[in-house]
Amino acid sequence: MMKDPSYCYKFYWLEAIVQLISEGVCSTTFDTVINEMICNAWYSVREFHIHLSGMMADGKVRDGLERAVLALSELSDLPANASKVEIKNAIKEHGKELKSAKEQLTNMVPYRALAGFFANADSAAEWNSVRRMVEYIQMINRDVVLLPYTLGESSKLKKEIYFHPAWMEMIQDNTVSILGWIQYEKMKWLQNNNPEVPGLVYKLAPMDEKMRKLNNVRKLWEGILDISEVRDVFTGEAVVPKQYDVDHFIPWSFVMNDELWNLMPMDSSLNSAKSNKLPKWDPFFERFAANQYLLYGFIHEKAGIHKLFEACYRDNLHSIWAGQELYRKGNTREEFYNILEKNMHPVYDSARRQGYEIWNRG
Repeated sequence: MMKDPSYCYKFYWLEAIVQLISEGVCSTTFDTVINEMICNAWYSVREFHIHLSGMMADGKVRDGLERAVLALSELSDLPANASKVEIKNAIKEHGKELKSAKEQLTNMVPYRALAGFFANADSAAEWNSVRRMVEYIQMINRDVVLLPYTLGESSKLKKEIYFHPAWMEMIQDNTVSILGWIQYEKMKWLQNNNPEVPGLVYKLAPMDEKMRKLNNVRKLWEGILDISEVRDVFTGEAVVPKQYDVDHFIPWSFVMNDELWNLMPMDSSLNSAKSNKLPKWDPFFERFAANQYLLYGFIHEKAGIHKLFEACYRDNLHSIWAGQELYRKGNTREEFYNILEKNMHPVYDSARRQGYEIWNRG
């Protein structure tokens, strides 16, 4: 069923069907399945700016499901981390405006998803006629092989989907394995279509805050604040000990890691405003690099700071270039800045191309 997909929404179609069957649903409609698909794709598209099937040469979105998610985003005031209940309520509220985007998703995938079962049929499928395809699917199910589902006579979003009891039993007995397989295939597809995006495996579902590993970095900055003034990158004011956040220069939602070279002490009142936006590169990178160089100096000058730095090894120092180049002893200020910029600027540019907004403070 996943063979040779042309668009990503084939994965989301099957995923939604498996989820509905796991809940004991025996029959449903195109409309219900597509609503599930929009909910399942929402977080990847909105929070992480993932393109489900890449972009066309003219810069337009290729994937119909991605377009449906973006349409709902424009119509509603839903946040990127909206819950499934909130998303479904918004879909219902804006049903008329979303109708054409949702109907486009019914054109091929419900039928193409079954194409792998047609190989032993005596006649070929007539893909250009919905009515004939419904009849053809019923014939295959009756005379050739038992299909996971057949379709009813209603049109477009109201068209019925009937799940076969034997397939339902098999899927319910193996739901975890099947969903894991779909996620794996979906992840490979998305990575191929988003080659610049790091950590894509973590961007298919809402993030787990337990993934954040900032405690040792905070202790390191606390140690520096005890012996030196540190200026906030964005306000220029002195950072007040124990009254700041440790935040990412390039958003965590893009890099999906807590590497020390991307972290800074930041005024808590601005953190929510910055959110997952990119700071302007100029002048803020220069200020950020200055704080990083201050940290670098103390690492090699103060034994206590170096010990706090070593405590960051496990969770915050995995980048090979950072260990071998950036934090090695002996870098001049210019060398340090150049190493940091050489490695951060391409990541920053990738996030910008992926659609991350610029934070226009200052």
